[in-house]
Amino acid sequence: MLISAVLRRTAVGVLTMIVVSVMIFVGTSVLPGDVANIILGQMATPESLAVLRSNLGLDQPAYIRYFMWLGDMATGDLGISKAGAGAATIGTPISELIAPRIVNTLRLSSIVALIAVPLSLTLGLLAAMYPGSRLDKFITFTTLGLISVPEFLVATFLVLVVAVQMELLPATAYISGKETGLKLVRALALPTLTLVIVASSQIMRMTRATVLNVMSSPYIEMAILKGVPRKRIILRHALFNAIGPIVNVIALNLAYLVSGVVIVETIFSYPGLAKLMVDAVQTRDLPLVQACAMIFCATYIVLIFIADMASILSNPRLRHPK
Repeated sequence: MLISAVLRRTAVGVLTMIVVSVMIFVGTSVLPGDVANIILGQMATPESLAVLRSNLGLDQPAYIRYFMWLGDMATGDLGISKAGAGAATIGTPISELIAPRIVNTLRLSSIVALIAVPLSLTLGLLAAMYPGSRLDKFITFTTLGLISVPEFLVATFLVLVVAVQMELLPATAYISGKETGLKLVRALALPTLTLVIVASSQIMRMTRATVLNVMSSPYIEMAILKGVPRKRIILRHALFNAIGPIVNVIALNLAYLVSGVVIVETIFSYPGLAKLMVDAVQTRDLPLVQACAMIFCATYIVLIFIADMASILSNPRLRHPK
């Protein structure tokens, strides 16, 4: 049954990627203007625009361009930059543009995940261990407030207070790749703190809610009546049965860290993959936009697949459906 579940979810993932690829291609194709206008400028003649569009393959029917692009993506060929986005020259392979940006985004996301996940699980479990206590009320009130605040507001507040008023950290997180030690820590501090605040609230709240929901199960109530300490019940019994929903929330937030940091990277001028995609949109570098979007979607689908597998492994009812 486990193998069939893996195959079903793999097939759903592949189908989702195909549907997403169509949406990405159509969405980028309807953007106003095209790369030929960006390259030649406002003084370009219709003849020169037609020649350049022909050289770039923009005069082909949309379905032909889609299948050619999808075939290249399937073989790992991301194409070349047609507008020189991200301070690159026209004709630069997209893989060369993306590689250092992926490293930067993964670096930031990994640091945030290493801080946010243990912190969120610990605080969520503490709130579940002592429901109704001052600690529980404080954590619940804080998470509700943070969930309601968008990341751009958190980032702006931190810049105004920490960088402008207190002058403790730089307002931008631009890195050249040569920073090490304290200089790198200072550069990444504000975007890391912003993402930790945004991501932790969801995980904390779901951890608390899921564990408390499991605590209402009959076998847990029987353990409580037998005098088993609440801490032991939560850590040794309730947590394992609550791991599925918790892993799903963690996977969703990790997917957000990889693919949803566009605003944070833009505010702090952090040279990550999301910032590269924003620059590519501005220059109408459609192959680069499409490649970045597909990477984001593939990452999201893989993380959700991992979350589904964790749910199946932790819940026998999902392994043996009726």
